[in-house]
Amino acid sequence: MQRPRIRDLLPVTVRVFDPEEVTTKSHREIDPRAVGLMKEDVDAIWNAIIRFYKTGLQPAIALCIRRRGEIIIDRAIGHASGNSPQDPEDSPLVPATPDTLYNFFSGSKTVTAMLIHLLQEEEQLHVDEPVATFIPEFAKRRKHNITIRDILTHRAGIPATPEEAIDLDLLSKPDEIVRAFCELEPTHRPGSVQAYQAITSGFILGEIIRRVTGTEIQDFLRAKIRDPLRMRHFRYGVSPEHLDRVAVDAFTGPIPTWPYKNLVRVAFGAPMRELVEMANDPRFRTAVVPAGNVIATPEEISRFFETLLCGGTYEETRVFDPRTVARAVKPQVTGQVDRVLMMPIPLSMGFMLGGHRFGFYGPRTANAYGHLGFTNVLGWADPDRDISVAFMNTGKPLLSAKMISWLNVTRVIGTRIPRDRA
Repeated sequence: MQRPRIRDLLPVTVRVFDPEEVTTKSHREIDPRAVGLMKEDVDAIWNAIIRFYKTGLQPAIALCIRRRGEIIIDRAIGHASGNSPQDPEDSPLVPATPDTLYNFFSGSKTVTAMLIHLLQEEEQLHVDEPVATFIPEFAKRRKHNITIRDILTHRAGIPATPEEAIDLDLLSKPDEIVRAFCELEPTHRPGSVQAYQAITSGFILGEIIRRVTGTEIQDFLRAKIRDPLRMRHFRYGVSPEHLDRVAVDAFTGPIPTWPYKNLVRVAFGAPMRELVEMANDPRFRTAVVPAGNVIATPEEISRFFETLLCGGTYEETRVFDPRTVARAVKPQVTGQVDRVLMMPIPLSMGFMLGGHRFGFYGPRTANAYGHLGFTNVLGWADPDRDISVAFMNTGKPLLSAKMISWLNVTRVIGTRIPRDRA
C-alpha cells in the first residue's frame, strides 16, 4: 500500500481576504437598541465571525439572528464561489451575500420532523405507531417494531447509509431508495441505543408522508410551511434555474484519519472529500433528500426557527399548534453517547438540544433546540434569549483545532445576548 505524502496530510485552507472588502450587510437589520442590545453586542458577535473567517477554513459564512422577532444581524462574509481549494486561481470570485442560498444539510431533519408532527396534529398518524403501519414492506428483517418515534430520535437501530441512498443517479428514482431502506437489517434492538441516522431517516419519513397524504414531501413542505411563511426558496433541493445561486461547499481542514475516517464512512457511506463533491453535484442539489438538502437563505432558516419559537405562529400566520411545537422539542434522549457520532447529544423528536453549561448553541442553553449540519452549519431557537439563528458556512472541516473559533461564535452569541428569563 502506498504511504500518503506529507503534503496530502496538511490542512486544506482557502484564501482569506480583507474582511471589510468581502462583507455584505442586509437592509433588514434594525437598531439593536430596539430589542435590548447595544451596537457593541452586535459588533462583538460579528467580530467572532470575522475571527472564524480568518482561520481559512471557510470560503463563505453567513449569519442571521432574530431577537424578539426583529433581525439584528443579517450578513455574509467571503465568497459563494471561486475561492474553493479546487478552484483555479483565476476563477471569478462571486461574493457571498445574505441572499445567497445555502444548504442546511442535516438541519433539514428538523423541517422533515415538523411535517411528521404536523400529521400527528392533523390526526393522520401517531409517532408511536410502527413505520410498517404505513410502509408494510419495511417490516422485513426484524424491523416490524420500529416506530416513527424511534426514527425521529435516532434509536431505530439502522444507522448505516445504504449505497443506493448516496448513488446520485438513483436520487431521481425514489422507489429504489425505498427498496434499499426496507432491506436494511438492524444492528441494535430498536429503541435501545442512540445511533445517528445521517441519511436514511429522512427517506423513511418522506415515504410515510407520501403514503399518508398521497402528496410528495416537496409539495407537502410547500403547502404547509413554505407558502404560509411566504418564503421564496426553503425547499428540498433547488430548482435548476437557481443552481448558480447556491454557495459552493469546500472540503477544508485536516485529512480525516482513523477512527473518524471510519465513522464518516459508516454514517454517510463515503469519505469526506467525496461527500463534499457529491454535495456540490447538481444531481444532489436538485434532488429531494429529506434528511440533508433543504436549501434556503439564512433569513428563511431563521424565519423557520422563529416560527417555532413563537409557538408555531409567524406574523399572525399559524403553521403549527403550540402543543405540536412543544411535543417536537421535548427532550427524549439524554445522557447517551451516540454510537455513530461518538459524543453525547441530547435529542427531542427531530431536534438536537442545548446544554445546561455549554452545547452547540453556546453557554447555558438548556432550552435551546436546533440542529447541526455537515459539518458546522447550525440553526437553532433559544427561548431563554428569544433568538432564532441561522449560522451558515461552506467550509467542511471534520476535525481541526481552528474550529475552536466556530464554538467561540456561539459562545459570544450566548454571552452578548442576555437571557430574558432565568
